[in-house]
Amino acid sequence: MSSTANEGWAVLDRARELAERGDDFALATVVWRQGPSSGRQGSRAIVTADGELYGWIGGACAEPVVLREAQKAIIDGSARLLLLGTPEQFGHVPEGVSVIPITCQSEGALEVYIEPVLSAPRVVVVGRSPMAHTLTELVRVLGWRAEIVDGEHFTASDADARSVVVVATQGHGDEEAIERALAAGPAFVGLVASRKRGEAVLATVAERGTARDLLDRVQVPVGLDLGHTSHTEIAVAILAELVQLRAAGALTPDRAASAPPGPATALDPVCGMTVDAVPANRPFEYAGATYYFCCAGCHDAFARDPAAYVPEDARC
Repeated sequence: MSSTANEGWAVLDRARELAERGDDFALATVVWRQGPSSGRQGSRAIVTADGELYGWIGGACAEPVVLREAQKAIIDGSARLLLLGTPEQFGHVPEGVSVIPITCQSEGALEVYIEPVLSAPRVVVVGRSPMAHTLTELVRVLGWRAEIVDGEHFTASDADARSVVVVATQGHGDEEAIERALAAGPAFVGLVASRKRGEAVLATVAERGTARDLLDRVQVPVGLDLGHTSHTEIAVAILAELVQLRAAGALTPDRAASAPPGPATALDPVCGMTVDAVPANRPFEYAGATYYFCCAGCHDAFARDPAAYVPEDARC
């Protein structure tokens, strides 16, 4: 087995670990290359939401582009095909495919497919009734993550911003469970109760000081309205609503808002590559502006004759 294949399997093992842990990440795969290029067809890498890279996808020009585009894919949930090189190397480019210049010190080119892998919903069912246990089992059948917690033991630490919390305490500490659920700031909170009892529960929680905008996030009654139903059918109705909400994107946390801010970017004026505007990318001051470069070759070419790369009307 080739070293590339061995490395690829190691990357997939890492992907499995991240998925089991509930972390979002993107899988990047080289699907084509034109030498000279340090990337190899079949090379794989994982990029986490915070920009950690695991595996190998290419050298100094390709890696920062893949990192940046992979983090975008995690935020918007969309796969993408990147053509890394010059437009002349690819000829006709299909709609929806991005060509990103990486011309420095090499005439190589890569096609990289980036696929976001977003975590399955995590459902925390609060309660101990037969319906609560049935709902937990049904959630797991879908491949979602599910936990059941007795209302007496449930705390805000049992949920987080990615969680779905279904309070099914059925009159045994409903108010306390709702308060703790809202304190966790989950993606969704639902209360198993009739509309009348639900309104009474929320009114009590409001009197205790919980803000109205938080209480408005509680779905009550939770579940699609199927009429008079058994406890098993109630569980099905709740799961059906959760599936519907997930399909509409309502159970997805705002990844753009929660993502750590990345560095500003700039165009390398020599090769046109997008680079991070950081000290490591060789800043050069010219005519009142700062320029950044992907490699020493571009920096030195610019330093020898900046006017050749900066239009006169762009100079401060």
